[in-house]
Amino acid sequence: MSGQRCGVIAIVGKPNVGKSTLLNALVGQKISITSRKAQTTRHRITGIRTRGATQFIFVDTPGFQTRHATALNKSLNKTVMGAIGDVDLILFVVEAGNFTLADAKVLSLFKPGIPTLLVANKLDTVHRRAEIAPWLKSMQERHPFAEFVPMSAKNKGDIERLFGICEKYLPEQGWWYGEDELTDRSEKFLASETVREKLFRFTGDELPYTSTVVIDKFDEEPSKTHKRFVRVAATIVVERDSHKAMVIGEKGERLKRISTDARMELEKLLDAKVFLEVWVKVRSGWADDEARVRSFGYE
Repeated sequence: MSGQRCGVIAIVGKPNVGKSTLLNALVGQKISITSRKAQTTRHRITGIRTRGATQFIFVDTPGFQTRHATALNKSLNKTVMGAIGDVDLILFVVEAGNFTLADAKVLSLFKPGIPTLLVANKLDTVHRRAEIAPWLKSMQERHPFAEFVPMSAKNKGDIERLFGICEKYLPEQGWWYGEDELTDRSEKFLASETVREKLFRFTGDELPYTSTVVIDKFDEEPSKTHKRFVRVAATIVVERDSHKAMVIGEKGERLKRISTDARMELEKLLDAKVFLEVWVKVRSGWADDEARVRSFGYE
């Protein structure tokens, strides 16, 4: 198609640096779960945004795990490597003014030849802009970044500017997706992510990140009163009985809050009436068991 551009942009960085928040801001809708807990994104999530003649395809990657060598983390790191190998542009997200060993490990994976933007996120937390100059200089010495983009993912103007910058790095070619598509992930996948986000939101740091959500049932049923009616059954899988008790909470209150919040958000995401049942099961050691990690949907 003449004049059309379309390309794949990877959003990469260490855990908890604001990648998912940035992806959601770029796509203009929440498709990646966000929480303060490190390691909440476990899949390569594709967000799609079509603006003018350009289609931006964003790949969110799990924060690269350097701490533990479990089967789950090995699979996560493989996902990151796959995501940055075949893209047109990399957005390397770091906290403005900061550069840690974890950032360095991620940076060391980049293949030469793929243009990379240094996205200095959370700029709103840096009080004096002048302090950034020496940091920027040191970053330029670490990698031949195509451009520096200081920004805050929460600032609409910054997001607009980022689109303008990304656009020129994308090849001239026809779009891969329909104009109004936002993600290539299935609704069933969005359901599991939504329940998982609420799980982490309501358990805070008490629950280890080796908890996951499996969707046992996702059925659309005919309804006289609603244009769409979806019945979802989800199981929260935890490692220990004490974790199960924590998720269920006093008199089942916490599980009820997780379910209610997840259902309300899913109704918005799916534009449907949703009936959601959530169970909690204990499966000890699943994150270390490769076959089980695969059966829970991690590559």
